[in-house]
Amino acid sequence: MITKDMGIIEIVNKYPVTADVFFKYGMHCLGCMAARFETLEQGALAHGIDLEAMLKDLNDAIKK
Repeated sequence: MITKDMGIIEIVNKYPVTADVFFKYGMHCLGCMAARFETLEQGALAHGIDLEAMLKDLNDAIKK
């Protein structure tokens, strides 16, 4: 299960299918420096993204 405290790159490395969800939410910077150090919560706040909706979509993606 993906949580808000997990690192963005940690999530994508562990669950590559989630890259599409990040792109859907406008987070195209998966290779940028910030993504290497930010948690999902920090990234969502920085991009003005609804964290709970994104978490749901990320966890739905890994269940498929």
